[in-house]
Amino acid sequence: MDTARIAALLEPFLEQSLLSSQLDQISIYIDLLLRWNARINLTAIRHPEEIVTRHFGESFFLARHLFPKSVGSASSVARTLLSANADSAQLPATSQLSNLCHPERSRARSEAIGSARSKACPELAEGDPYPSTAPHVLDIGSGAGFPALPLKLWAPHIRLTLIESNHKKAAFLREVARALTLTNINVITDRVEVLAALPDFPRAEVVTLRAVEHFAAILPQAVTLMAPSATLALLIGAVQIPHLTTLTALKWCPQIPVPQSHTRVLSIGVR
Repeated sequence: MDTARIAALLEPFLEQSLLSSQLDQISIYIDLLLRWNARINLTAIRHPEEIVTRHFGESFFLARHLFPKSVGSASSVARTLLSANADSAQLPATSQLSNLCHPERSRARSEAIGSARSKACPELAEGDPYPSTAPHVLDIGSGAGFPALPLKLWAPHIRLTLIESNHKKAAFLREVARALTLTNINVITDRVEVLAALPDFPRAEVVTLRAVEHFAAILPQAVTLMAPSATLALLIGAVQIPHLTTLTALKWCPQIPVPQSHTRVLSIGVR
């Protein structure tokens, strides 16, 4: 697919254009998705332009709110959500969200979290691009790879784990990672409830969830897989919002409407 057209279609979801290398990766991804989708059911969306807006656009919208390229480039919505005082102005989005939703947390703890996580910012990736302090992102029910793989394209420094119980879909995810030369990715072919029951399964600083079956049943499993002070980011329909009230362990930030949708929202909760 033409990269200039991809960039134009993604404009409503982003504040700044993607790099040409990222647009090339998206084009390759779309070609793979269409080819594989002819053999296995990865997505009901068949038109390339709709794939860009519905899948990539929504995924990059989540990505830029979780990992803004810089505080100064955040949108008005993000500034409302992620506003921080001078002491936390350099914190990554996950730390800022935590401070916003838990204002009772001490300044000392916020500074400690920020000190550790700021090492993983993309702007500092000129040395070790994948430091041990890079945030671990866990995507549940990855399917065709949304939002997880676009999130990795947006923030290459993250350590990404994709959980997909369908073996054919998991094979597709590995093929996309290989074709796009993405590293520090682990695709696990298992059910989330099995993994959540394992006490030694690594918990994540960020857990993402989009378009999964049995949403209400998966939500508690997602919380179980969160590390302390972690963030849960959901791309959901408005009808699913009432389910969030059952997660009393989380504090929910104001929901953010997804561009070009009347019903889709990005909902972010923190411990």
